[in-house]
Amino acid sequence: MTPDEAEAIRVRLTATQSQRLRDLGAEALVLDEVFSDVAARDSTFKTFEKDLTRAARQRLQDYRTTHRAPQIVELEASLCEALAAAGFVQVVTPIIITAEALAKMGIGREHSLREQVFWLEDGRCLRPMLAPNLYTLLRRLGRIWGRPFGIFEIGPCFRRDSKGARHLNEFTMLDLVELGRPEGEGRARLDELAALIMSAAGVSDYRIVRTKSEVYGEMADVEVNGAEVCSAAVGPNPLDGNWGIVEPWVGLGFGLERLIMVREGFTSIERAGRSVTHVGGVPLTI
Repeated sequence: MTPDEAEAIRVRLTATQSQRLRDLGAEALVLDEVFSDVAARDSTFKTFEKDLTRAARQRLQDYRTTHRAPQIVELEASLCEALAAAGFVQVVTPIIITAEALAKMGIGREHSLREQVFWLEDGRCLRPMLAPNLYTLLRRLGRIWGRPFGIFEIGPCFRRDSKGARHLNEFTMLDLVELGRPEGEGRARLDELAALIMSAAGVSDYRIVRTKSEVYGEMADVEVNGAEVCSAAVGPNPLDGNWGIVEPWVGLGFGLERLIMVREGFTSIERAGRSVTHVGGVPLTI
């Protein structure tokens, strides 16, 4: 038998087995393991499942006795502290926004991104991964505050078609924006703010990749092992005129569940999100 023939008869975990181990927090190397035959696979699966279930029960018991807050709550507190120390002001804006606000962000009636929006009645929708309310606040606060100034918001966002191992329909965004720094400093400032947030989140190994967006045009993504955790942009931008903004700005949007996922090495983002199937990142199917 040739090496290629030997490899061909090797078997992998079934989709059901793989999903079960992923739910229990198995590492990628376990999920990718190959076996010489079905019996060896099934025997090993039972051992993995038993060991992972025991470990999950212990983590859940530890979570109960230590009285820790959920990771998303701890992360939000760390980010708020870091941004406040850097001079940013936290704001809270409505989760329900209007179709007119989306249109001013370039998402008009014929735009494909409208299909990803959770629509309500009377032309309103649940806030998608955009920050039109911060544009409004920038204009209004800009009449009062000196330059530069920065604001940020942490809150839920919604996207209809994004359920998966790395996506959630309901997720938490940190949106921050700074207005009024001298033009030409935007790129360097973007890198500084990305470093500030990644440090506060406890993630040191990341890279910034230049990319493009349907809304903001030229952008930068912060990635960890190929997973995007942030989309960022530098203004002025053609959209600014819709909001009465005429000055340079820097804006970044981070997904908190995605930050937790990459920091903890989770194979599924569900372990980091709002859930009735997980507590403390531990599945309750144990």
